[in-house]
Amino acid sequence: MDLGIAGRWALVCAASKGLGKGCAQALVREGVNVVITARGEAALQATAAELRALNPAVEVRAVAGDITTPAGRAAALAATPQVDILVNNAGGPPPGDFRDWDRAAWIAALDANMLTPIELIKATVDGMAERGFGRIVNITSAAVKAPIDTLGLSNGARSGLTGFVAGLARQPRLASRNVTINGLLPGPFDTDRLRGTLAGAAQKSGQTVDEVMAARRALNPSRRFGDAAEFGAACAFLCSVQAGYITGQNLLLDGGAYPGTF
Repeated sequence: MDLGIAGRWALVCAASKGLGKGCAQALVREGVNVVITARGEAALQATAAELRALNPAVEVRAVAGDITTPAGRAAALAATPQVDILVNNAGGPPPGDFRDWDRAAWIAALDANMLTPIELIKATVDGMAERGFGRIVNITSAAVKAPIDTLGLSNGARSGLTGFVAGLARQPRLASRNVTINGLLPGPFDTDRLRGTLAGAAQKSGQTVDEVMAARRALNPSRRFGDAAEFGAACAFLCSVQAGYITGQNLLLDGGAYPGTF
């Protein structure tokens, strides 16, 4: 299927590895020019080189910086000729007990996982509407659908973003101008973050990391973790011309882990 987005420009946040990188790869395969951002310069430049090799016909720009800061957002936006596609993504806050989180911890979580995406949407959505095309994909978490008790900071911040988008996406001045805003909710994907979390669980339990990972895979109906490539493919479809009638939705990618009907 030709997704009809070749030649568009995308800004993909936190794209040096993991799910953000998977999204950038899928878009580049479709002929989309991309600006990728991340804090780590070395990893970001390595990913940029991979993307250029993947499709030499597109332009790939790498902007190192912290997207959760005004300066980081300004640099990324300045490098993008026009934002036709915006993929919001940022690392999640640490797990823990809410009794241990002070105001600073909450503000940091809100800044990264709620307010930063909103600022980027604010900076780009009106231009999308004026041009008659726009796709915004927010990478959130399966915890939005089924909260995880130790991820309270993430539960709160990402749910706040989801609620905000639910109203914004349905504004006629956006939806009628072919601008869509949707969420991708990943469950357990084989990323550095998951491995780090499971390494911590292994240390506490006295098991090996491989044992903890095997047990975690066995809990999922698919008996596996997701991979970044299939996540990226879902992102690319939401960015396609064919997905123009899908907005204000949250697509759960979790291998069937969520047990509900709705």
